[in-house]
Amino acid sequence: MKRLRLAFAAVLLTGLTACSTPVLEAPVVTESSSGTASPVTPEPSVQKKSEAPEPKAEQGPAAGTALEQLATIEVKGRAPKTGYSREQFGRGWKDPDRNGCDARNDVLQRDLDHAVLKAGGCVVTSGVLADPFTAATIDFVRGNTTSGAVQIDHVVALSDGWQKGAQQLAPNQREAFANDPLNLLAVDGPTNGAKSDSDAATWLPPNKSFRCEYVALQTAVKAKYGLWMTKAEREAIKNVLSTSCPDQPVPAGGGAVVPVSVAPAPTLKPKPAPVKEGPARAPAGGKVFYQNCTAVKDAGAAPIRAGDPGWDTKFDRDGDGVGCES
Repeated sequence: MKRLRLAFAAVLLTGLTACSTPVLEAPVVTESSSGTASPVTPEPSVQKKSEAPEPKAEQGPAAGTALEQLATIEVKGRAPKTGYSREQFGRGWKDPDRNGCDARNDVLQRDLDHAVLKAGGCVVTSGVLADPFTAATIDFVRGNTTSGAVQIDHVVALSDGWQKGAQQLAPNQREAFANDPLNLLAVDGPTNGAKSDSDAATWLPPNKSFRCEYVALQTAVKAKYGLWMTKAEREAIKNVLSTSCPDQPVPAGGGAVVPVSVAPAPTLKPKPAPVKEGPARAPAGGKVFYQNCTAVKDAGAAPIRAGDPGWDTKFDRDGDGVGCES
């Protein structure tokens, strides 16, 4: 009788399953030792989720690159320009490598092709410049009206340096900054004028192929002299390097840091007695007039430059636009 009841239940269950819309898994019926049917519910199958790959750690800039050096530059706001003057970086060009030639003529010899020197000296009288700022070719000829076609650019402008830490350097260090060949380039004069004292956030060379080298030089100069950058300037340099040349190396001479030290007090030399004609006189019209370089120096106006009050071409023996230099 028990077996008939079980068979009838199975037939009834089969009929119900066929008529139902959803298909449900029927529990397995087992018979206990007491003769009572006990349903056994099957365990749901568990599907193992695939593990997502771990993201790779972001790699920093390669060693020895301008990008790596850029990360060492302090970021701060621009300080006021108060107290700035060209004389804060020394009067005229100096001879930092003590080779007998001033920094300006050293750079012209380095950057010009077919440079011609004045007999018996360092003065460059002509040459051909492959201008890095514009990619143009410029014929350089020294003279009062022609020298301006090629100018010596401070890669980090003196005014920009002054507002980003140079005013805290000792005078001799600012002089080194202004005459360091790492910070000097012979370039197209008008384009250099357009750059003025801009940093990388507001000006980059029109010649895009030179931008990587240019910002690497700016970074190296600021690292060497312990100067800082603004946030916008740093981001502009980072953008050039990371998108165009992440492996741009640190320029030669840009790795060593110049220590900040107090310059020795200058030795004061007694001023020579003024010449009879006096250091300067003002003829009719009120213009300053200097008889000679002695008068210029006695008036404290040396070195005198083209456009300064009292300027005369007789003071400019080498035709570089600067007179009474020594």
